[in-house]
Amino acid sequence: MKVLMSSTSYPRNAEDWRGRFIANLAAGLSRRSDLALSIWAPPGELPPHATCATSTKDAAWLHDLSKHGGIAHLLHNKKQNAIGAIIGLLARLRKIYKGNHADVIHINWLQNALPLWGTKTPAVISVLGTDFGLLKLPGMKLLLRAVLRQRRAILAPNAEWMKPELESAFGDLAEICPIPFGVDTTWFELHRKPCDDGKQHWLVITRLTKNKLGDLFEWGEDLFDATRVLHLFGPMQEQIALPSWIQYHGPTYPAELVGTWFPKATGLITLSRHDEGRPQVMLEAMASGLPIIASDLSAHRDFIQHRQTGWLASSKIDFAEALHFMEHPNQNKLIGEAARNWAKKEIGTWDDCAARYAALYAKLLDKQP
Repeated sequence: MKVLMSSTSYPRNAEDWRGRFIANLAAGLSRRSDLALSIWAPPGELPPHATCATSTKDAAWLHDLSKHGGIAHLLHNKKQNAIGAIIGLLARLRKIYKGNHADVIHINWLQNALPLWGTKTPAVISVLGTDFGLLKLPGMKLLLRAVLRQRRAILAPNAEWMKPELESAFGDLAEICPIPFGVDTTWFELHRKPCDDGKQHWLVITRLTKNKLGDLFEWGEDLFDATRVLHLFGPMQEQIALPSWIQYHGPTYPAELVGTWFPKATGLITLSRHDEGRPQVMLEAMASGLPIIASDLSAHRDFIQHRQTGWLASSKIDFAEALHFMEHPNQNKLIGEAARNWAKKEIGTWDDCAARYAALYAKLLDKQP
């Protein structure tokens, strides 16, 4: 099967945090002998057996867009620039969709499906939590319905909680098949070692925006100090003043987390109020046996069982109790082991994820007249 994958995010190198899950998925797909994968994405190291579908001009344009934080960042901070970027993106995607000879197009993010208009190639569209903000824009559902009506398509949200809304909006035109992303085997093989400095090291790994940070500053006030340390990682995407009790390390990347931070950490914290899908860093933490304290969102309830595979906090009192509970060595170990077992059973590796997507491609082609 000839598969064209499109994505507006892709890591430039091993230390780039952007689009890491796209690179991992592409690597899994490229290892399959039943697929011939080509990729249209920002410049970066492609996996073996995958071919580049990005022209030199498109690669330079996408690289420049990535440097400016992507379209979502432009929409939030520089709306005038965002309009030009959106038009440029849609034009480039339309050209590659119309000129391709793929059996199936695999599109990441709903907005990247709009340029399919006027083509008939079957499509698998990966839907992430951020796509639900797009669906709130006036006329967007109608535009996407017009695109879906022209072809056989499967919408593949990366979490089960998205399915009902997608079925309500598009279920008469496309099949909705939740497909969880995978986790690299490195995380499953990680061995945690308690830090011998007498401190509890808690990690927050996120893009720094008000919604992604959520209640962290308010709830964390007076709970962290020199012996219970909060380490914050991620790119500063909004100008946010950080409290003095937070240790900010800037953006990070998988090798640093695996080699330095996850082994010695007490747990991972995410108090996001953002439209979440199923955040990859949370899956990686669970695969590593690292306990998670998360805000009580529907996205988090979708895969965290309270006090079994993690902790869902809905107030500062909840949060303080969670910290105390998770810092008990036996409870920390039990929660971590339960989380890892869940990740092995329900998520698996990127090869498992690639197999799930390959089954969708085949399903679409079997429906061809």
